Amino acid sequence: MKKLKRKRIRPSLAPGNKEALEKSASKEEIQTGNYTRVTTLSYDEVDPS
Repeated sequence: MKKLKRKRIRPSLAPGNKEALEKSASKEEIQTGNYTRVTTLSYDEVDPS
């Protein structure tokens, strides 16, 4: 059986519309592979005193 090679895309950082980033992919988009995994990083500044 022939293995499929997927082109690796480097992760990138980009500011974005929070509303658009939180929208889930539809079942059709997931089945066709037309979606992007989004990881949101946030800095929670807490006073250590």
